[in-house]
Amino acid sequence: MSRILRARRLLLPAAVAGAAGGALYYSYRPRNIPGYDGPAVPPPIFGADGTFKLPRFPRVKSRAEQITDLKKSNSGAQSDEYDILVIGAGATGTGVALDAATRGLRVAVVERDDFSCGTSSKSTKLVHGGVRYLEKAVWNLDYSQYELVKEALKERKYFLQTAPHLSMWLPIMLPLDNWWKVPYYWAGTKFYDFLAGSEGIESSYFLTKSKAIDAFPMLKPTDLVGALVYYDGAHNDSRMNVSIGMTAALYGATVVNHMEVTALLKDASGKLCGATVTDRIPERDGKPTEPFHVKAKCIINCTGPFTDGIRKLDDPTCKEIVAPASGVHIILPGYYSPGKMGLIDPSTSDGRVIFFLPWQGNTIAGTTDEPAVVSKNPLPDEKSIQWILNEVSHYLSPDINVRRGDVLAAWSGLRPLVSDPKAKNTESLVRNHLIDISDSGLLTCAGGKWTTYRQMAEECVDAAISHFNLHPHRVTNAPRVSGTDTIDDGADLDGTCQTHSVRLIGAHGFSRTLFIHLIQHFGIETEVAKHLTESYGDRAWTVAALCRPTEKRFPARGERISQLYPFVDGEVRYAVRHEYAQTAVDVLARRTRLAFLNAQAALEALPRVIDIMAGELKWDKRRQEVEWRETVSFLESMGLPQPMLSATRKQVEQGKIDFKSSLEYRMYSRHDKPMEEETEA
Repeated sequence: MSRILRARRLLLPAAVAGAAGGALYYSYRPRNIPGYDGPAVPPPIFGADGTFKLPRFPRVKSRAEQITDLKKSNSGAQSDEYDILVIGAGATGTGVALDAATRGLRVAVVERDDFSCGTSSKSTKLVHGGVRYLEKAVWNLDYSQYELVKEALKERKYFLQTAPHLSMWLPIMLPLDNWWKVPYYWAGTKFYDFLAGSEGIESSYFLTKSKAIDAFPMLKPTDLVGALVYYDGAHNDSRMNVSIGMTAALYGATVVNHMEVTALLKDASGKLCGATVTDRIPERDGKPTEPFHVKAKCIINCTGPFTDGIRKLDDPTCKEIVAPASGVHIILPGYYSPGKMGLIDPSTSDGRVIFFLPWQGNTIAGTTDEPAVVSKNPLPDEKSIQWILNEVSHYLSPDINVRRGDVLAAWSGLRPLVSDPKAKNTESLVRNHLIDISDSGLLTCAGGKWTTYRQMAEECVDAAISHFNLHPHRVTNAPRVSGTDTIDDGADLDGTCQTHSVRLIGAHGFSRTLFIHLIQHFGIETEVAKHLTESYGDRAWTVAALCRPTEKRFPARGERISQLYPFVDGEVRYAVRHEYAQTAVDVLARRTRLAFLNAQAALEALPRVIDIMAGELKWDKRRQEVEWRETVSFLESMGLPQPMLSATRKQVEQGKIDFKSSLEYRMYSRHDKPMEEETEA
């Protein structure tokens, strides 16, 4: 009996120790981190004969060839007609095109402006499940919010697997100013880890006050009791968008930017059968352009905030379903945050959440959430900018002066919140995304967020296949995106959705050490090499090869278009030749991110960008002047200071911009005399 009693006494401590040990192992177990695998394709090396062969990547059709394919769809031959025509080339539109193309469907996607020209380039740059949605799910016992978080966490993993060069894990700090918040937020972040499961990376952890300030030196120490750190994903949104579109093109999709849909075509029964489109590039050259018809069995509307405009082409009497909300972000210098850690304030002065994140060497802060009117390039309002600066100053050390002049760029993105037109209460907004098919057959996919773009596209293509009786099939002639015949591209394209395993352009040969090979072969700067590999993946080989020799000892290649950032001349040529860039804004805003990082630096780089593009696209003087005017106008929406908007190209080239009235000029000591040392009498 005594042995049994002793055994029972030991049972509870043993169970506790076992549970603690299990939890410890789960937290610190070795695991394969998504996005940190070695390259599927090893970097090229010198052969026995001393030659160095660069990768031979498959060719993407030129924009002119893609337009020819669009026109062919109206030939009358059934085989030339598209299964799907997608309107809008943001994240969702290009995602639909890639999904459909990898299911063996004939698909075209057209965009009146450029890839990612709207909401898709103006995000917070996070790929996240949403800790705040999880908090709402728990407190409101809302299962649908819980499902949203689970879905987003799964999609987050796919980002890092299919585009490891464009997405990364980012630790995010949550400062705590009361001890009672420690167990509350600790439980929340641990639940977030638990939901992520195998989709996660490192477990969240607690930092003492001293450790928190060591990790984030800019943090205000007053009332700080510690901090929790959890992990989420971050990405380069517009480059991700461009890569999705170009990958779709490689898999056979017809992808054309600057092609506007001006009308929808219907057959005798009133069902949609195509669209009238107009190429907007010839008119920039002062040349006439004729609209033409594109025929397709299914028309999909993926135009985000502009959804209702396309819906009214189908039915002018339809009720609007988009309630756009403006989200303003600002860019501050990199010294405002650590290079590898972000920060979240879950309870701002008005209850909103604000992020403070490192991005491309600078710091991004935002966002706001205000009702807005749909417009092409909305301007960031001063009230929102000041609100963000005020909130930022609350959790930074009081000795750091957060100045309006430190704002390098600012923009407003329109989030397309939507209501279901078939719901009884059409005023209530859908929680996630909406897929709707009108009586005439217009399939609308709207709402959602960047993190779940792939699943939205999957559901959209599923709906199209079902409703329009499309016939997906196995893809037998898939391109070797990796640039080699010896490496399988990783996806079995059997006619079902495989976009969770289809690697994007640049992913196959990418590794965290690829930049070293680039430096050793081309002699480019370390900062530039890292930037190229993290923006283009293995296509950095092509970009570097397009950089002109500098005739210097070092760097041997790579002329910066802005001395403040690692963007180089080869990127402009690559954007034109391989990514359908047609305007200077395409390059400065969506291929490179200079306009988003520093509006004035973008203005200073504009002459060089126009010169390179003029050489590639044979622009005359008139077209170059058009590009100057329209780019400067666009930079206003990126927060370019008012005095700079009237600058001429000659003034910029000669460095004679009058910026003495700007905030930046007055911020720094420019004319102080050096302090004289005291001398003994």
